[in-house]
Amino acid sequence: MTTNTATDEDRSLKQRHATMWALGDYTDVATEVIPTLGPVLVRACGVSEGQRVLDVAAGAGNAALPAARTGAAVWATDLTPELLDRGRAAAEAEGLDLSWQVADAEALPCRDGEYDVVMSCVGVMFAPHHEASAAELLRVCRPGGTIGLLSWTPAGFIGQMFATMKPYAAAPPPPGSQPPPLWGDVDHVRGLLGDGVSDLTASTASLEVDRFDDPAGFLDFFKAKYGPTIAAYKGLAGDEQRIAALDRELIELAGRFGRESDAGFVMDWEYLLVTATRA
Repeated sequence: MTTNTATDEDRSLKQRHATMWALGDYTDVATEVIPTLGPVLVRACGVSEGQRVLDVAAGAGNAALPAARTGAAVWATDLTPELLDRGRAAAEAEGLDLSWQVADAEALPCRDGEYDVVMSCVGVMFAPHHEASAAELLRVCRPGGTIGLLSWTPAGFIGQMFATMKPYAAAPPPPGSQPPPLWGDVDHVRGLLGDGVSDLTASTASLEVDRFDDPAGFLDFFKAKYGPTIAAYKGLAGDEQRIAALDRELIELAGRFGRESDAGFVMDWEYLLVTATRA
């Protein structure tokens, strides 16, 4: 089991992250906007009955729940207790038996080589220290097991949304932290996993999002539901000029990534899917 040697500064950063993801209602984002991503990752990892599966930074179980439906034994971990509570309730309502545990992706409370599959669906990418979290993914996966990651790309919509919000942040990122969308760059992921894996495969795809009527509808939803967006606007409280400027930039961004279709307004959100075998 890993030894957590986090500093007080690091623990404070993680607490801020946990608080941020508890803002709004990320479960609505997972179930109304990106519900298909978890099953995509589960299929790519080949999760099957009897396997031991760890979902890292699982949120409310977007990937953990479909993994459990296969008959696998699933453990879901996340930094934010409120998200795990929502996932636990959803699992109980469906009659699924999962284990839920508050845990830091950079210091997992798991034994070496404990799991057949270690996966994360747009989750571990938000841990601030990429090398530390990648080392944990490798440590807890057994040799010959599967590591599967689904992450937003830097050039895709969510990556560009974070780039748009960055200049409006109340404070710069702490030293040593890295931008989440780097996990959507295959070269970055190869560098993180290194010779700890073999047979790494990667592909990009776009999620079609038809949840919003128009770009303004996207913004209204994310300002109410998505923790990082809520936090960005909280940091601008009282500065109406900068709030209006960020509104304009995010609406313009949503328009650039959106299009009209027979179904109405549709957005394309690019992600990177990586699977690899633990060496």
